Amino acid sequence: MPVLGVVGLGKMGLLHAAILSALPDVKVVVFCEKNSLVRKFAPKLLPKAQIVANVAEMRGFHLDGVYVTTPPTSHFPVVETLYSQGITTNIFIEKPLSSNYTEALQLCQLADNWGGVNMVGYHKRFSEVFRKAKSILKEGGVGTVTDFEAYAYSSDFYDAPQAMAQAVARGGVLRDSGCHAVDLVLWFLGEVTVDSSVIRSPLTGDAEDSVAARLRTSEGVSGDIKLSSCMQAYRLPQIGLHLHGTKGSLHVNEDKVELVPSGGESRTWYRHDFDDSVPFLLADPEYCREDQHFVDALQHGAAGGSNFQMAAAVERLIDQIQQAAGPRSNE
Repeated sequence: MPVLGVVGLGKMGLLHAAILSALPDVKVVVFCEKNSLVRKFAPKLLPKAQIVANVAEMRGFHLDGVYVTTPPTSHFPVVETLYSQGITTNIFIEKPLSSNYTEALQLCQLADNWGGVNMVGYHKRFSEVFRKAKSILKEGGVGTVTDFEAYAYSSDFYDAPQAMAQAVARGGVLRDSGCHAVDLVLWFLGEVTVDSSVIRSPLTGDAEDSVAARLRTSEGVSGDIKLSSCMQAYRLPQIGLHLHGTKGSLHVNEDKVELVPSGGESRTWYRHDFDDSVPFLLADPEYCREDQHFVDALQHGAAGGSNFQMAAAVERLIDQIQQAAGPRSNE
């Protein structure tokens, strides 16, 4: 039975803890939370687990793995402590991997040095809808890709300048919802580079509110990535891809996949068309699926998902987008 700990008692920490606790033969025994007010009330919500204030206090619990669900800027010091203090060598980090590419490379080096299982929470890779789209692309459903567009839109900070601190803590749109779109580009199309980018921060000042970048694959195919956290029409976030090729087009988001062959009849698969059932449904099924995968990896060495190296490629591309943008516009 894997014995696990969780660092961070925010939304994602509680989500993963609830899913893990519902999985068979998994035991979550300790939580780390630096906020004293949260620690005060946490025992009422988690009466069977220990609550500690510092990561180093997780020593002695004989943990098989730890989930890190704190803000991106804290990921490196938390993970470094987990390794150096001998707390665990099996680590799941909620996306993104880090707050910059330099730290991402250091985390990869730590993982190489210490061994163990490492995984990052890019849960779209466990979505049956995106897996179907990836299968269609791999099987040549659109032929050779000629151009593409990835996007991530939400209204999280629409007309909300008072939310600047929250936006900055979440890493701006690039490292919040946007990193999922970046990961999808890399997963579907392989290595890409940045030709140009524009970043605007009209609402929150210090965080990216919207991003538009021109990308290029290793085969020379150009495409765009468009991100915004202040789109009025998107009460719920939407992340997806448009792929155009020599045989047709493929469009995918969290709800559906649409294949439009050139000169042929289009076909659409909706989320409910797939076997998307999981033992415990608290959020989207892919969250449960990725947590089950991490547990399986601890027990049986299962492959797949996004490891530190894959997630570092996301950080590399984000850094390139930021560097290519130059001075930000607040208009």
